[in-house]
Amino acid sequence: MNDQNFTTTFTVDQTPEEAFAAINNVRGWWSGEIEGSTDKLGDEFTYRYEDVHCSKQKITELIPGRRVGWLVLDSQLNFVNDRSEWDSTKITFEIAKKGDKTEVRFTHVGLVPDYECYGACSNAWGSYINGSLRSLITAGKAEPNQKEERKKEKKASL
Repeated sequence: MNDQNFTTTFTVDQTPEEAFAAINNVRGWWSGEIEGSTDKLGDEFTYRYEDVHCSKQKITELIPGRRVGWLVLDSQLNFVNDRSEWDSTKITFEIAKKGDKTEVRFTHVGLVPDYECYGACSNAWGSYINGSLRSLITAGKAEPNQKEERKKEKKASL
């Protein structure tokens, strides 16, 4: 079952330390409202996106330039029947030097195809990790709410 956990990987030219710093700048790449500190071992933070998703994470691993780990303490996913599907799942970011590149491997341990939210959640994670986080690492900025911004621009132009 471990090989069914959602995972995605990308490589960048930046250093492992730069990737580590960007990962811990959660507000910089994950959309929604984030309450609490996201960069110290033992910290807990809450992520909320409209009335669709709310989850509380605890930082369980912080190894500079190598690894970040979160434990999902509580979740409220309002778009699936079992709204607590993320409870007790783990989110990991593994960072490794690969030649002159840095590899970032994201895994949501416990987010498996049997879960109702797998399709929507894996799609969203893919966008945040391969799009927003990667952009934050490579360009120093990200647009986690890109789709929302385009919607607002369209409404404003009408």
